[in-house]
Amino acid sequence: MSNSESPLTHTVGHNYGSTQSTSGTSQDGGAIGRRPNVPGFVANNAGMLYIISSQFFFASMNLSVKMLNSLEPPVHALEVIVVRMGITLICCVIYMIVTGVSDPIIGPKGVRTLLIIRGISGFLGLCGLYLSLQYLSVADATVLTFLTPLATAVAGCLLLKEGYSVTQGVAGVFSLLGVVLIARPPFLFNSMPAVIPDRYYLQEATPMQRLMAVGASMIGVVGATGAYTSIRAIGKRAHPMHVMTFFSLWCTVMASLGMVIFNIPVVYPRSWQWSLLLLMVGVFGFVAQTLLTLGLQRETVSRGSTGVYVQMLFAVVLERLIFGVVPSLLSVLGATIIMSSALCVVVGDHPVPLHDSFTHLIIS
Repeated sequence: MSNSESPLTHTVGHNYGSTQSTSGTSQDGGAIGRRPNVPGFVANNAGMLYIISSQFFFASMNLSVKMLNSLEPPVHALEVIVVRMGITLICCVIYMIVTGVSDPIIGPKGVRTLLIIRGISGFLGLCGLYLSLQYLSVADATVLTFLTPLATAVAGCLLLKEGYSVTQGVAGVFSLLGVVLIARPPFLFNSMPAVIPDRYYLQEATPMQRLMAVGASMIGVVGATGAYTSIRAIGKRAHPMHVMTFFSLWCTVMASLGMVIFNIPVVYPRSWQWSLLLLMVGVFGFVAQTLLTLGLQRETVSRGSTGVYVQMLFAVVLERLIFGVVPSLLSVLGATIIMSSALCVVVGDHPVPLHDSFTHLIIS
């Protein structure tokens, strides 16, 4: 069933998928205006490749956040959000002003409500993740966030009238299995050692703190599901920087209000490592969000969200390169399952466009 039947995806006004004029032919499920020097595989799977690339930067950002939490005094999650999203907001606005994108602040007509929903739901998703990282390991927090693809697939079917193939369903289940093998949450693998050095876990979380962190993570899953679904519903009716501007604006405002309401003190940099880590969070988050937005605008949420599982693979690799952590046999097995599942989705399924011009490949 085509998602064009959903009123959420009804096209009104400018289509940012056709901002670059190229010649080409249109075929059902084919790329419009495909450049001759772009391989067909890349053009047909541009959205998934964007999403997979974004997961490297998300994994880098999560490790940076966890390292920030290990500093004394630790940086509260809301302060990290203010700094990170403030950097993103400034970058987005400057980009749109310099390149002449229309309506840089309020966004184009017809999708402003969806942009607001994207901003609020994105804040909930980000806040839930950062709060959970205060008392959970990166592995445990990541494995909980991987409930998002399953929830997003259901939301896409119900709200956007998107299809969900058997290949995507099987790949999703096997990918989740791979994530569990890599993360090895304690409630399933009590005897297995942690995959990140103990120096990043200076305080042992109490059962209540861990339960609160899990609850925060579940709120983050709900928020991320709303964010993914709204981005897909917006599609190419808004520039990617419009989507990111609303996201970063709402996150900055709501996190700032949260710090005032809950009387959370501002922690100022006391070392160059502090400043560097916070800058890394901002830069990695901006690049990751840009790539994710570009990808979700080109993919159905059920297919695109499957690529999110690759983040766990990047986390394992980064831990090996940066911290010298040697992955266990279970981690290698889980990584193999994740990569195989993602490859099956990319090769076996083809993206279903919201409307014809959505398969136009933008290279910027």
